[in-house]
Formats: sequence, C-alpha cells, structure tokens
Amino acid sequence: MTKPAHASGQFTLGTTDPMTVYRLGFGAMRITGAGIWGDPPDHDRAIAVLREAVDLGVDFIDTADSYGPFVSEDLIREALRTGKSGNPYGDVIVATKGGLTRHGPDEWRPVGRPEYLRQCVMMSLRRLGVDRIDLWQLHRIDPAVPEDEQFGVIKEMQDEGLIRHVGLSEVSVAELQRAQQVMEIVSVQNLFHAGERQSDALLQHCTAHNIGFIPWFPLGRGDLTAADGPLAAIAERHRCTPSQVALAWLLQKSPVLLPIPGTGSPEHLRENCAAAQVHLDEAAMAELATAV
Repeated sequence: MTKPAHASGQFTLGTTDPMTVYRLGFGAMRITGAGIWGDPPDHDRAIAVLREAVDLGVDFIDTADSYGPFVSEDLIREALRTGKSGNPYGDVIVATKGGLTRHGPDEWRPVGRPEYLRQCVMMSLRRLGVDRIDLWQLHRIDPAVPEDEQFGVIKEMQDEGLIRHVGLSEVSVAELQRAQQVMEIVSVQNLFHAGERQSDALLQHCTAHNIGFIPWFPLGRGDLTAADGPLAAIAERHRCTPSQVALAWLLQKSPVLLPIPGTGSPEHLRENCAAAQVHLDEAAMAELATAV
C-alpha cells in the first residue's frame, strides 16, 4: 500500500460541520529542538518528514503553539501550506493547541486567562496562514482561572468563526462534561499507551459517546518498545516491531482512538505508518490487556 496510514481506517470528528480523518495521524512535537525548545537540528529533514507523512497517507497533524515555542506551526506552514484558495492545506487537517507557556527547555506552565487564550488563537491563525483553525485544543485547564472563563472565551471564538472544532487535553470525565455544557467537544488528548492507562475511564466514556481520543506519547518511553521489552515476543510472532505493536494495540482497542506518533526521523515515520497494516490476533490483545 502506497499510503499505509489509510489502513488505520477513518473517524469523524464532530456532528456539526463534521470532519473525517484517517485514524493514524502525526504529532509534530518532535520536529523541534531538544526539550521541545528552539529550531530542529536539521531544518530540511523536519520539512521532509512532514511532507512524507502526508505522502504516506496521514491527513491529521497535531501541533501546539508551545512546541518550540511556535517552531512547529511555522514548519508545518512552510512544508504543507499550498497557498490555494479554500483550504490552504488541501485534505490535511491541522490541529493545534494553546494555553501553555514556555520558559525554557522542558518547562510548561498553564495560562488560561481569556485574553491570553484569544491571543493564542489569533497568533496560531497567523502562523498557520488560515482564517479558521479546524481543531483548536485547550492544552491544559488552568487551575488558577475559573473554568467558565476559559470555556467561555473559547466558545466566543468558535461563534466568531475563528475555530471550527474544540478539543481538550489532559482532562477528567467530569471536566469534559462541564465543558460540554458550554460547547461541543469533539476530542480529548490525554497520556495513554500500552504501559500507561490511567485515562481508561475517559477512554470508555469517549468510546460510548463517539468522542475522539488522541493518545499523546502513544509509544511510551523507550523501555516499552525496546527490542527486549514487554512487546518484543508479540512483535516477533506478528513479524513487526514493538513500536508497531504499541500502535496497532491502540488502533484495535477502541474505534475512537487517534494515535499521533511523532518523530523527526524519516525511518521511524515509515515504521510508524506501517503499523496501521498490523493486525494483532486475539491472543495478543488478551496478553496486552494484562501483561504491560
């Protein structure tokens, strides 16, 4: 298959003005510098990875204004914006996030003041070169700012036509439900992978209500997908890699899961996209339910 990501199947986000994407996407965090800070060590390689992701069938790219900061959005525009009328990214949906500030490598601090969230949206529109963001996600609910103020300004921007769909990141079921009282929430983005399942209750809720669940860090840390790690035996039986087992498990666990593995390596990108063609047997799924 020339576009292996298409083997992941599709999912439709939203009920009003819905948008359908292939379930295996691309997370554009790792195309920045070390500590998700500054420019990538190889600019041309980062551009090539983004373009190859689309060539491999990816049509859902997730980023954030805090990646770099700003670097990831700038690279996406340079690599993928066509400049044509209508949707300047063609069939590709670019999702971004706002609400985290950066003070150095690996430092992340939430700011949810309404005027700051509006600034996040306005600057992402400018950097991406669009009139409307297809999916804008609140990167974190700021505990220092009333939720109603944060949700309220997001709904205002959606009503103004600046945001098409709204998502949340790192939330509980209760937080999701409170946000839903203000506006439609089409996706959540929580830490989730074969070795980290603390958000399983949220996944069950999203599965029951057909809300997209974007698991960030879908491959976990290196020990999960190591050649001698907990997924190695399953990978050997299925003639694939442990990383591909981790992604295939997500795709089979729930139809609402939209994994977004990120990488700055063309080789890892091809490996990740090929995971959409891996089908784990019942024995593997049963083993993964308890073994990791």
